[in-house]
Amino acid sequence: MNFSMLVAFGLASFVIVIVPGPTVTVLVANSLRDGARAGFLNIAGTQAGLAVMIIIVGLGLETVVRLMADWFFVVKLIGAAYLIWLGIKLWQSDGDIGAGDARKPRIGYFWQGVVVILTNPKILVLFGAFIPQFINPAGSAFWQTLVLGGIFMIVATVFDSLYVLLASKAGRALTQSRVRMVEKLSGSLLIAGGVWMAMLRKTA
Repeated sequence: MNFSMLVAFGLASFVIVIVPGPTVTVLVANSLRDGARAGFLNIAGTQAGLAVMIIIVGLGLETVVRLMADWFFVVKLIGAAYLIWLGIKLWQSDGDIGAGDARKPRIGYFWQGVVVILTNPKILVLFGAFIPQFINPAGSAFWQTLVLGGIFMIVATVFDSLYVLLASKAGRALTQSRVRMVEKLSGSLLIAGGVWMAMLRKTA
Protein backbone atom coordinates (compact mmCIF):
# COMPACT_ATOMS: atom_id res chain seq x y z
CA MET A 1 0.00 0.00 0.00
CA ASN A 2 1.58 3.27 -1.12
CA PHE A 3 0.76 6.84 -0.17
CA SER A 4 -0.81 7.78 -3.53
CA MET A 5 -3.18 4.83 -3.29
CA LEU A 6 -4.23 5.85 0.23
CA VAL A 7 -4.86 9.41 -0.98
CA ALA A 8 -6.97 8.07 -3.87
CA PHE A 9 -8.97 5.95 -1.44
CA GLY A 10 -9.47 8.93 0.86
CA LEU A 11 -10.79 11.05 -2.02
CA ALA A 12 -13.12 8.24 -3.12
CA SER A 13 -14.35 7.91 0.46
CA PHE A 14 -15.03 11.66 0.54
CA VAL A 15 -17.19 11.40 -2.59
CA ILE A 16 -19.20 8.56 -1.03
CA VAL A 17 -19.59 10.20 2.39
CA ILE A 18 -20.45 13.73 1.25
CA VAL A 19 -23.65 12.61 -0.53
CA PRO A 20 -26.47 12.72 2.06
CA GLY A 21 -28.36 9.49 2.66
CA PRO A 22 -30.61 8.02 5.36
CA THR A 23 -27.82 8.21 7.96
CA VAL A 24 -27.22 11.93 7.37
CA THR A 25 -30.96 12.57 7.45
CA VAL A 26 -31.20 10.94 10.89
CA LEU A 27 -28.15 12.87 12.14
CA VAL A 28 -29.49 16.21 10.95
CA ALA A 29 -33.02 15.61 12.24
CA ASN A 30 -31.84 14.61 15.72
CA SER A 31 -29.31 17.46 15.88
CA LEU A 32 -31.97 19.99 14.91
CA ARG A 33 -34.39 18.73 17.53
CA ASP A 34 -32.15 17.67 20.41
CA GLY A 35 -28.78 19.31 19.85
CA ALA A 36 -25.28 18.25 18.86
CA ARG A 37 -24.97 15.60 21.60
CA ALA A 38 -27.78 13.57 20.03
CA GLY A 39 -26.10 13.75 16.61
CA PHE A 40 -22.71 12.77 17.99
CA LEU A 41 -24.22 9.75 19.75
CA ASN A 42 -25.76 8.80 16.40
CA ILE A 43 -22.30 9.07 14.84
CA ALA A 44 -20.82 6.86 17.57
CA GLY A 45 -23.44 4.24 16.72
CA THR A 46 -22.87 4.44 12.98
CA GLN A 47 -19.11 4.12 13.48
CA ALA A 48 -19.59 1.05 15.66
CA GLY A 49 -21.74 -0.47 12.91
CA LEU A 50 -19.16 0.42 10.27
CA ALA A 51 -16.42 -1.22 12.35
CA VAL A 52 -18.41 -4.47 12.41
CA MET A 53 -18.89 -4.32 8.64
CA ILE A 54 -15.21 -3.63 7.99
CA ILE A 55 -14.20 -6.65 10.05
CA ILE A 56 -16.72 -8.80 8.14
CA VAL A 57 -15.30 -7.66 4.82
CA GLY A 58 -11.76 -8.18 6.10
CA LEU A 59 -12.57 -11.78 6.97
CA GLY A 60 -13.77 -12.35 3.43
CA LEU A 61 -17.43 -12.81 4.29
CA GLU A 62 -18.67 -10.80 1.31
CA THR A 63 -18.99 -14.17 -0.43
CA VAL A 64 -21.16 -15.40 2.41
CA VAL A 65 -23.29 -12.28 2.05
CA ARG A 66 -23.99 -13.16 -1.58
CA LEU A 67 -24.83 -16.75 -0.65
CA MET A 68 -27.18 -15.52 2.08
CA ALA A 69 -29.08 -13.13 -0.20
CA ASP A 70 -32.46 -14.21 1.16
CA TRP A 71 -31.46 -13.42 4.73
CA PHE A 72 -30.07 -10.02 3.80
CA PHE A 73 -33.26 -9.24 1.89
CA VAL A 74 -35.13 -9.74 5.16
CA VAL A 75 -32.63 -7.45 6.91
CA LYS A 76 -33.21 -4.87 4.19
CA LEU A 77 -36.95 -4.98 4.82
CA ILE A 78 -36.37 -4.52 8.56
CA GLY A 79 -34.17 -1.53 7.81
CA ALA A 80 -36.79 -0.10 5.47
CA ALA A 81 -39.48 -0.45 8.12
CA TYR A 82 -37.24 1.26 10.67
CA LEU A 83 -36.59 4.23 8.38
CA ILE A 84 -40.32 4.59 7.72
CA TRP A 85 -40.99 4.45 11.47
CA LEU A 86 -38.42 7.19 12.10
CA GLY A 87 -40.02 9.27 9.35
CA ILE A 88 -43.48 8.89 10.87
CA LYS A 89 -42.11 9.90 14.30
CA LEU A 90 -40.68 13.08 12.74
CA TRP A 91 -43.99 13.85 11.08
CA GLN A 92 -45.71 13.50 14.47
CA SER A 93 -43.22 15.80 16.20
CA ASP A 94 -44.41 19.27 17.21
CA GLY A 95 -41.25 21.17 16.29
CA ASP A 96 -40.28 21.85 19.90
CA ILE A 97 -36.47 21.57 19.89
CA GLY A 98 -35.14 19.77 22.93
CA ALA A 99 -38.57 19.14 24.42
CA GLY A 100 -38.36 16.45 27.08
CA ASP A 101 -34.58 16.32 26.74
CA ALA A 102 -33.94 15.49 30.36
CA ARG A 103 -36.29 12.52 30.26
CA LYS A 104 -34.97 11.06 27.00
CA PRO A 105 -32.45 8.19 27.37
CA ARG A 106 -29.35 9.46 25.53
CA ILE A 107 -28.02 5.97 24.88
CA GLY A 108 -30.98 5.48 22.52
CA TYR A 109 -29.31 7.70 19.93
CA PHE A 110 -26.25 5.44 19.87
CA TRP A 111 -28.29 2.33 19.15
CA GLN A 112 -30.35 4.25 16.61
CA GLY A 113 -27.13 4.91 14.70
CA VAL A 114 -26.14 1.25 14.91
CA VAL A 115 -29.51 0.08 13.60
CA VAL A 116 -29.61 2.58 10.71
CA ILE A 117 -26.20 1.35 9.48
CA LEU A 118 -26.55 -2.39 10.10
CA THR A 119 -30.01 -2.66 8.56
CA ASN A 120 -28.83 -1.19 5.27
CA PRO A 121 -27.26 -4.13 3.37
CA LYS A 122 -26.29 -1.81 0.50
CA ILE A 123 -23.56 -0.42 2.79
CA LEU A 124 -22.12 -3.91 3.23
CA VAL A 125 -22.27 -4.47 -0.54
CA LEU A 126 -20.55 -1.10 -1.01
CA PHE A 127 -17.68 -2.20 1.23
CA GLY A 128 -17.50 -5.56 -0.52
CA ALA A 129 -17.17 -3.91 -3.94
CA PHE A 130 -15.32 -0.71 -3.01
CA ILE A 131 -12.50 -1.69 -0.65
CA PRO A 132 -11.22 -4.71 -2.63
CA GLN A 133 -10.33 -2.40 -5.54
CA PHE A 134 -7.59 -0.87 -3.37
CA ILE A 135 -6.21 -4.11 -1.94
CA ASN A 136 -2.67 -5.12 -2.93
CA PRO A 137 -2.74 -8.91 -3.48
CA ALA A 138 0.89 -9.13 -2.39
CA GLY A 139 -0.02 -8.09 1.15
CA SER A 140 -2.43 -9.18 3.87
CA ALA A 141 -5.97 -8.51 2.65
CA PHE A 142 -7.29 -8.50 6.22
CA TRP A 143 -4.94 -5.80 7.54
CA GLN A 144 -5.22 -3.72 4.40
CA THR A 145 -9.01 -3.83 4.77
CA LEU A 146 -8.72 -2.63 8.37
CA VAL A 147 -6.48 0.27 7.30
CA LEU A 148 -8.73 1.30 4.42
CA GLY A 149 -11.82 0.86 6.55
CA GLY A 150 -10.24 3.03 9.23
CA ILE A 151 -9.62 5.77 6.68
CA PHE A 152 -13.24 5.57 5.55
CA MET A 153 -14.43 5.80 9.17
CA ILE A 154 -12.28 8.90 9.78
CA VAL A 155 -13.64 10.61 6.66
CA ALA A 156 -17.21 9.67 7.61
CA THR A 157 -16.74 10.91 11.18
CA VAL A 158 -15.35 14.28 10.05
CA PHE A 159 -18.10 15.09 7.57
CA ASP A 160 -20.93 13.60 9.63
CA SER A 161 -19.71 15.79 12.51
CA LEU A 162 -19.88 18.84 10.25
CA TYR A 163 -23.51 17.97 9.43
CA VAL A 164 -24.24 17.64 13.15
CA LEU A 165 -22.60 20.93 14.12
CA LEU A 166 -24.30 22.87 11.32
CA ALA A 167 -27.68 21.34 12.11
CA SER A 168 -27.39 21.95 15.86
CA LYS A 169 -26.44 25.61 15.33
CA ALA A 170 -29.22 26.06 12.82
CA GLY A 171 -31.62 24.46 15.28
CA ARG A 172 -30.96 27.17 17.88
CA ALA A 173 -31.80 29.86 15.31
CA LEU A 174 -34.95 28.25 13.92
CA THR A 175 -38.46 29.08 15.03
CA GLN A 176 -40.79 26.27 16.04
CA SER A 177 -42.74 26.53 12.77
CA ARG A 178 -39.56 26.27 10.71
CA VAL A 179 -38.32 23.33 12.76
CA ARG A 180 -41.69 21.67 12.15
CA MET A 181 -41.20 22.20 8.40
CA VAL A 182 -37.68 20.73 8.55
CA GLU A 183 -38.97 17.75 10.54
CA LYS A 184 -41.65 17.11 7.94
CA LEU A 185 -39.10 17.31 5.15
CA SER A 186 -36.68 14.99 6.98
CA GLY A 187 -39.51 12.63 7.83
CA SER A 188 -40.64 12.56 4.21
CA LEU A 189 -37.10 11.77 3.06
CA LEU A 190 -36.79 8.93 5.56
CA ILE A 191 -40.17 7.48 4.57
CA ALA A 192 -39.28 7.77 0.88
CA GLY A 193 -35.92 6.12 1.54
CA GLY A 194 -37.59 3.30 3.45
CA VAL A 195 -40.13 2.70 0.70
CA TRP A 196 -37.38 2.77 -1.95
CA MET A 197 -35.28 0.30 0.03
CA ALA A 198 -38.26 -2.03 0.49
CA MET A 199 -39.06 -1.98 -3.25
CA LEU A 200 -35.54 -2.94 -4.31
CA ARG A 201 -35.43 -6.49 -5.61
CA LYS A 202 -33.05 -9.07 -4.32
CA THR A 203 -29.72 -9.19 -6.12
CA ALA A 204 -28.18 -12.44 -7.15
